[in-house]
Amino acid sequence: MNFRKTALTVTLLLPMAAPVLAQSVGSEVQRDINQETRIEQGLKSGQLSTGEAAKLERGEAKIDRMESRALKDGNLSTNEAARIQRAQNQESNAINELKHNDVTGNPNSASSQRMQADVQRNINQQNRIEQGVQSGRLTKKEAARLERGQARVDRTEARAGADGHVTGREQARIQHRENVQSRHIYREKHNGRHR
Repeated sequence: MNFRKTALTVTLLLPMAAPVLAQSVGSEVQRDINQETRIEQGLKSGQLSTGEAAKLERGEAKIDRMESRALKDGNLSTNEAARIQRAQNQESNAINELKHNDVTGNPNSASSQRMQADVQRNINQQNRIEQGVQSGRLTKKEAARLERGQARVDRTEARAGADGHVTGREQARIQHRENVQSRHIYREKHNGRHR
């Protein structure tokens, strides 16, 4: 009798667990969006140089890889969520420190303008992923693959801006990577699989 009650409770609660898990995946992606927005604002205000933004994009790539690995099996454990949260907190502190140090950038320089456009595209891509997770159009495994793609984009940006400048050729490489990612997001959201 006790086993039946437990089985019934699990059966009734299991459907409610999926939205909670999706919400935590969605909140991790939302935090990515918030961090990228802060980087873009720092570039636009001149609080961040192109080189500083590139350094932060390296940190964003690390977080995206962590999210991808954590979601690869379709589950986000409490420990994985805590590790990602710690990494997000460290990245948040890094953004704050770099925005408030003595180094400034020229938001009107061609290099900064390129980096601003690339970071804005990151925000757009992350928004599309977050919307897919929240609507149920993306499974957790699909979100994992897309976060891995975002990590590739972030690494490409980090490499391009590591010397403090993003050339037109480097931006073309970044845009190519972003276009590939955009197609992946579209395909994953429209493949008929739902959470």
